[in-house]
Amino acid sequence: MPKLTIDNREVEVADGSTILDAAEKLGIEIPTMCFLKGYKPSTSCMVCVVKVIGSEYLVPACGAIAEDGMQVESDTEEVRQARKAALELLLSDHVGDCMGPCQVTCPANMNIPLMIRQISAGQLRDAIATVKKDIALPAVLGRICPAPCERACRRAVYDEAVSICLLKRYVADVDLNSTKPYLPACEPDRDKHVAIIGAGPAGLAAGYYLRQQGFECTIFDEHEEPGGMLRYAVSEQDLPRDVLDKEIAVIFKMGVNFKGQTHIGKTLSMENLRKDFDAVLVAVGQIKAGSAQTLGLEENSGLIAVNFGTYETNLKGVFAGGDAVRRRKLTVRAVADGKEVAVSIAQYLSSQKVTGLPKPFNTHIGKFKDGEIEKFMTCASKAARVTPSQKDGGFTDVQAREESARCLRCDCRKADNCKLRQYSQSHGAKTSRYKGERRSFVQIYQHPDVIYEPGKCIACGLCISTAEQAGEKLGLTFVGRGFDVRVSVPFDRSMTEALKHAASRCVSVCPTGALAFKEIPNPKFELILHNG
Repeated sequence: MPKLTIDNREVEVADGSTILDAAEKLGIEIPTMCFLKGYKPSTSCMVCVVKVIGSEYLVPACGAIAEDGMQVESDTEEVRQARKAALELLLSDHVGDCMGPCQVTCPANMNIPLMIRQISAGQLRDAIATVKKDIALPAVLGRICPAPCERACRRAVYDEAVSICLLKRYVADVDLNSTKPYLPACEPDRDKHVAIIGAGPAGLAAGYYLRQQGFECTIFDEHEEPGGMLRYAVSEQDLPRDVLDKEIAVIFKMGVNFKGQTHIGKTLSMENLRKDFDAVLVAVGQIKAGSAQTLGLEENSGLIAVNFGTYETNLKGVFAGGDAVRRRKLTVRAVADGKEVAVSIAQYLSSQKVTGLPKPFNTHIGKFKDGEIEKFMTCASKAARVTPSQKDGGFTDVQAREESARCLRCDCRKADNCKLRQYSQSHGAKTSRYKGERRSFVQIYQHPDVIYEPGKCIACGLCISTAEQAGEKLGLTFVGRGFDVRVSVPFDRSMTEALKHAASRCVSVCPTGALAFKEIPNPKFELILHNG
C-alpha cells in the first residue's frame, strides 16, 4: 500500500488509488468537474490539477495513480492559477446566463426569475420569501419603483418586457392582505444592539435584515411616524398610506423598535449613541452640506463619505447608507443599501473581517444573434403584456399567472449548484479572459421533463456513462471533434428517445446547467395563502 504526502500530510492508500482518493482520505478538497466516483476518469476539465514534486507538469488528481513516496502540493499559487486558467477556458465557450438580466439590473439583486416561476406555479408562500430575501418593502416598491429591471428584460426584444414590478406588487399584496403575513425566522438574540438613525427605506430595510440575524435594533427618527420620504415626500395617490403602514408593521412585529421625534444632534448625540449601542447606522436620507460634519463624519461633495464595499464611515462602528451617501435617489437603491449594510454590520458585530456582501459570479450571453429570441420563446407564452384590470392598478390572480407565463427563463436552472459557477467564483475566474466569437444559443426542449443547452456542456461525458449504465438503448454520445465536441443524441434522434429512463440521473450528474429539469407550472394555480 503506497504512502504519500499531500500538503506535507502523510497518508496511506490502497494500491490503484488516485491522488484524489488520497486527498479525500485526508479531508483535503480538490475541485472536480468531469469526475464522479464510480465512473472512469476522463481528465478533460483539468480543474483538479495538482503538483507532484519532481514532475515537470501538473497532473489531474482524478486520474493520477498514487505512488509510494510521492510528494503532492494541492494548494500552491501555481496550482491555483492553473485551475483558474482551466475554468476560464471553459467559460470562453460557455453560452448562458447564471442570473437573468433582470436580476443583474435590479439594484437589490432580487431573484426575479425564481419569483416569477413561483407565481406561475401558484407557490405564493415561496414567492414572498424569495422577494423578501432581498427586498424588505416589496408592496411599496411595487408601486413606486421605476423598474430598471424591466428595461433589461429580454422579452422586450420580441414584444414588451414582463411586468416584473406589478408581479412583485401582486405577491406582496396577497401576503399583506392574508390573515398571517410572512415573517422570516430570526436567530436567537445575540445581545448586540444597533442604533439606526432614520426610519426611511434604508433604515427600515437594515432593521429588517439585522433583526433576522439576532441583533436588537432601534430606529430613531425626527418625525412622529416611520417611513421617511415614503410618508412625507411621496403622494398618497402613488403610495397609499395603509400599504406603507402594513409593510412597516411587519418589520416592527419582528421586534425592531422605533423612537420618533428624536433628532440626533439635538435630542441625542452621536457620541452617546456610540456609547450606548454596539453599532450605529446613519440612514437619514438626503442631507444638507455640513450636516455630516456635525455628526463627526467625513463629507464628500455634500454626501457622507463611505467605503461603498462595506458602507463603513471614518468612525469605528458607524456605517451609513441610502440617500445620505448617493446622488441617485432611487427607493429601490436605498432598500438595497439597507440589506447590504446589514451584512457589514453583522460582520462587524460578529468580530469578522468587514468585507460586505460578496458580488455573485455571473456569465452573460450578451446581445442576441439573429433567430435567438425565437429559441428563448420556445418555453414562454406568446401572449401580449397583460394590462391590469383592477381599479387600484394591480393584477388579479389569473392575470398574474398569465403575465408570469411570458417570462423567457433567461437565468440558469441550476445556478445554485453549478460547479462551473462555484469554482469560478472561488478562483476569481474571468469570463472574458479568452475572447472569441460566441456560439449560437441552442435550447433542446423536446424531452417532457428535461431541457438541454449544448452551450453549457463541458463535454465531461458523465451523462453518456450514466445513460449507458441505466441501460438506455439509444442514450447519448459525443459528436464533433476537438474544441467543438459536444454531447448529442445518436443518429439525429430525439432527446425523448435517448433518455427514457435515465433523464433525472443525467440531470443530477451534470456539473453545469447543460441538463436541467423544466419548471412545470401547476395548471390549477391554487393560491397558497398564509393562513397558518
